[in-house]
Amino acid sequence: MQHAVGAPLPPPHQPGQGPGTAWSPAGHQPGQPGAHPGPAPYGPPAPGFAGAPVPPGPPSVPLPHAPDVPGQAGHAPGTHDTLPGALPAVGAPDPACATLAVLLIGPAGAGKTSVAKYWADHRRVPTAHISLDDVREWVRSGFADPQSGWNDHSEAQYRLARRTCGFAARNFLANGISCILDDAVFPDRPVVGLGGWKRHVGPGLLPVVLLPGLEVVLERNAERTGNRRLTDEEVARIHGRMAGWYGSGLPIIDNSQLDVAGTAHALNEALTRSLASPPQW
Repeated sequence: MQHAVGAPLPPPHQPGQGPGTAWSPAGHQPGQPGAHPGPAPYGPPAPGFAGAPVPPGPPSVPLPHAPDVPGQAGHAPGTHDTLPGALPAVGAPDPACATLAVLLIGPAGAGKTSVAKYWADHRRVPTAHISLDDVREWVRSGFADPQSGWNDHSEAQYRLARRTCGFAARNFLANGISCILDDAVFPDRPVVGLGGWKRHVGPGLLPVVLLPGLEVVLERNAERTGNRRLTDEEVARIHGRMAGWYGSGLPIIDNSQLDVAGTAHALNEALTRSLASPPQW
């Protein structure tokens, strides 16, 4: 099974670096806040997303929903299993049918990428998976690999990848397609992390944290190759900082004992609760 991707640890947020926010964390968003100005707001969120108004422009072409065909993963292309989940509260959208934007947060080795792909594959409505690291690796010549040193170039490329993912998410949502993004967002970097994703995608973004135990994360990281494999020391530091999500109010899934399908089920249940009672962040 493929596991989530990661990158070396950016420096933690220091007092006085950028405006304080009540609670909106940060991911492996490199560099110092303020070193590179953040993007301007992109306008109103996409239609159908958290009740946002429809932006000006020609109407989107309606997209047909994929049929809800029960069965096992790997059945014929074009069919979708329905992920089980808790029943939605009265008046809350059903997460199996709603147009959603989900941010899956977790350390390297948490299983973010595998779970995000599975969740997107098995929904009954059109859904896209947007991987930050995949987009970052679109840069071929001049790729700034943070494993060779965290610097202004790697910071700029992470920021560019996040903005690109945000644009993509808004376009999918505007055309009635849900999306799930995965990123290692740290709770101690509020301005450039969760707050940045909220600016990029919109206030209806639903963040969920995957946080298995350290031994599980180390084991999964050891199975990876190339620039996505980190040292044990780096993985342990990232995992330790991720523990700051406890007490944040965000839903947290410990998937130490869950496979990909079980984690996707738990994700659906967490989204059901978030839709019924959105977390404050």
